[in-house]
Amino acid sequence: MVVTEDGCRLWAAEAGHGEAVVLCHGGPGLWDMFGDVADVLAPRVRVIRWDQRGCGRSERRGPYSLARTVRDLDAVRRHFGLDRMVVLGHSWGATLALRYALDQPDRVSKLIYVSGTGLGREWHEHYERNLAARLGNSGARLAELKGRARTASEDRELAVLQWSADFADASKATGYAERMADPWFEINYECNAAINREEREVWRETELVAACRTLAVPTLIVDGALDIRPRWAVDSLQQALLSATRVVVDNAGHVPWLEAPDEFGSALLTFLHES
Repeated sequence: MVVTEDGCRLWAAEAGHGEAVVLCHGGPGLWDMFGDVADVLAPRVRVIRWDQRGCGRSERRGPYSLARTVRDLDAVRRHFGLDRMVVLGHSWGATLALRYALDQPDRVSKLIYVSGTGLGREWHEHYERNLAARLGNSGARLAELKGRARTASEDRELAVLQWSADFADASKATGYAERMADPWFEINYECNAAINREEREVWRETELVAACRTLAVPTLIVDGALDIRPRWAVDSLQQALLSATRVVVDNAGHVPWLEAPDEFGSALLTFLHES
C-alpha cells in the first residue's frame, strides 16, 4: 500500500525484476485492468500497477485533479525506491503519463502512450458519432441508462455496454468488455467529472506542443487502428515529440492488448529493450 504525503492510501502491486515500468490506468475514475499486460512484461521487466486516488482498491477520497494525480504517481515512484522509471499510460492514463513526463522528465526513462487522445479537444464530437455507429441499436439502451438513476448492477451494465464499442471485432466485444469489468469496482464519477472538467479548462494544445518539443524522453505511441477515438488526434503529439516511435495495431480498437496481444506485447518489449 502506497501512502501519499496527504495520507491517502493507494493500492499497488509489483511483479518481475529489472527495469521498472509503472502502469497508469484509464478513466478517470476507473481502476487497474492491466493483468494481461503485466503477464507479458513481468518475465522481462519489473511491473508496478496501481489504482489511482479514489479508484478501485485505493482509498475513496479526493481531492481529484490532474496535478494531484501526478503527485500520487510520484508517490508510487518513491514508495518503490525508483530514481527513474518507464511510465506507461492507457487512454486517460496516457494523458497522466505524458503530463508526468513533462513535469518530471528526469524521473522518466521512457514513455509509452497507449490509445491516448492527443493534445487537443476536437476529437470528442467524432468519438460520439463513432460510438453511436458502433453500438447501433444498443445505443438506445445506453442512452436510457445514462439518463436516469441506476442500480449497482445497471452501472456495471452501462460500463460493459459502452466499453463494448471499444473493440473492433463485434462478435467478441461484449466478452472483452465483461473481462474488463471482472473484478468490478464502482466507477468514481466524482473523480471523472472533476478531472474531465479541469482538462477542458487547462489542456491547451498550443502550450502542450511547445512543451513536448523540449521533451527528450524516448516515447512509444501505440494505437489500435480501429479505435473509435480518432487517431488523427494524436498526430500533433507525435510530430511535437523529439524522440517518438509510433506503432499502429491493425484490427484492434481502444484496448489493443486484448485484441492483438502478440503484436502489442512485441511492440512494448522491442521498445523497452532497444530504445
